[in-house]
Amino acid sequence: MEGGLWKKELVLRFVVLAVAVVNTVQWNGEGTRVGFYSSTCPRAESIVRSTVESHLRSDPTLAGPILRMHFHDCFVRGCDASVLIAGAGTERTAGPNLSLRGFDVIDDAKAKIEALCPGVVSCADILSLAARDSVVLVILLLIFIEKFIYR
Repeated sequence: MEGGLWKKELVLRFVVLAVAVVNTVQWNGEGTRVGFYSSTCPRAESIVRSTVESHLRSDPTLAGPILRMHFHDCFVRGCDASVLIAGAGTERTAGPNLSLRGFDVIDDAKAKIEALCPGVVSCADILSLAARDSVVLVILLLIFIEKFIYR
């Protein structure tokens, strides 16, 4: 029983952190919300979700790093995707960001969205959506494991 309680506490901490990070997207009452791109790029959210899911199938350990990348992006000057910019003197090369992983997930999602809706969906929004989707997918996986494997 104690092992199950530990897992539930871990999931709860992950969810609280995820909510806190995703809420940092809000700026002056504006921010990405479900359906934000429904008229300008209707498949944007599903593209990000399927891309994240595909990468998590290949490497399930990427969920945390994607959420961490989003946190690191929002921490310095707001959620502006500046952590994605490579090169000398960028946020990406700052000490705390050197261990970030998951850039390929964001790059993959951005390429797919740009092919369909060029110049519409921001990298910051893609990173936010990817962080949200990685958390949701992990929670769904944990619920599945709890319901069908450990019962």
